[in-house]
Amino acid sequence: MSPTAMLQVDPADALIDVPRQIRASGLCPGETVRLQSRTLRGPGVWWQAEAHFQADAHGGVDLSRDAPLAQPTPAYTGVSAQGLIWAQAPVQPGASREVFPAQPGAPLSTELSLYRGDQLLAQASLVQRLAGPGVQRREVREHGLVGSLWTPAGPGPHPAVLVLNGSGGGINEARGALYASHGYTALALGYFKAPGLSDYISNTPLEYFETALHWMRRELQPWRGFVALSGQSRGGELVLLLGSLFPEWVSAVIGYVPSAVVNCAQNACDPALGREGWAWLYQGQPIPHIWTDNRSATWAPWDHGPEPRRHTAALLTSLQDPEAVARARIRVERIQGPVLLLSAGDDGSWPSSLYSRMVVDRLAHHQHPWPVQQVDAPEAGHSIVFPTVPTTQLTYAHPVSGRLSTTGGHPAANAEADQASWTAVLTFLQQAVAAHPATATALPSSD
Repeated sequence: MSPTAMLQVDPADALIDVPRQIRASGLCPGETVRLQSRTLRGPGVWWQAEAHFQADAHGGVDLSRDAPLAQPTPAYTGVSAQGLIWAQAPVQPGASREVFPAQPGAPLSTELSLYRGDQLLAQASLVQRLAGPGVQRREVREHGLVGSLWTPAGPGPHPAVLVLNGSGGGINEARGALYASHGYTALALGYFKAPGLSDYISNTPLEYFETALHWMRRELQPWRGFVALSGQSRGGELVLLLGSLFPEWVSAVIGYVPSAVVNCAQNACDPALGREGWAWLYQGQPIPHIWTDNRSATWAPWDHGPEPRRHTAALLTSLQDPEAVARARIRVERIQGPVLLLSAGDDGSWPSSLYSRMVVDRLAHHQHPWPVQQVDAPEAGHSIVFPTVPTTQLTYAHPVSGRLSTTGGHPAANAEADQASWTAVLTFLQQAVAAHPATATALPSSD
């Protein structure tokens, strides 16, 4: 260690979405130094990033001001105060891409090291918390529901959010914990690939979510009955669908990279039923999807396309049959509340920017009386999360089918989308809660 060099993080310990300042001081003016970050993630996998910087005339480096000189970690270019975090990649190629701890809501601890050549000059730690002080978690195993309930600190009642994952299944513990850290009671609900549930999305009964909405209103007694839906990818499709089917139970809808149409089971299908099988059932009947009797839809652009394969290429063919689109479109005009859509222009999984514009246009056509907003990230890919997590793993094996594809985007754009989307979500929820009436509105007429 150098007796004069210092490495500082401010704040050193905070919620994961809190911006940090990372600064080095006590260096020789103009010298080149190397900064490295290491974080233990997922099932015990080390992730790392590093970059070289030139000290200023006062012997200092400030990541909010200084861009890297060279890129041992190619993703990290340009000025980015959090670049040493979002540019991390697994040290062992092919290791798990899970970025959150195996223990739900556990903090992430990052070790930052400052080097002159191979000489270690200084170290500092950076702690990212998903669950703030006083946030509580309990498992929910009632009425057939499988999930985790995250409760904010302090007395209620609190507005509530139902959190749904995408085609990888499971329970989105991280998002549930962070919502609770911002004052929302969050039910992170599994609907497949969770304990006691099916391993596949095929034939998922929508009554399951209807039960969850009733349970939330009854058991949680949310503030003024406010229950928002927040879903990612297939979960983004699902929250729009649920908002249209159960508008009296839904106060606001947040769709991360959502779909405007009902899709088939796709990569999360039961192999015995196939990817063109039904994803959703209601009252024992399948919800019509875009692939049904579609005259233009073909999987060929994805099955036989260039590597890394883009699922979007196939789904775009399904939108070329206007009659199939009309049959499968989600009746978003029935939603009784504000809608936020977070989309990606280089989405490799499905065309979320186009889908979101379709939703916006549909709501405008029906003169939707609540706020509607699309926050689009033109260069980002499908994996929009929240700040600050690694964004480098663009190609992956699907958790259900195992098929390789790309989510699209590039690391810097994905990191910017993580930040912009979360800022939009927090503002949207704050405004939706403030505008929420003390009594429920009447149901709209259906068409």
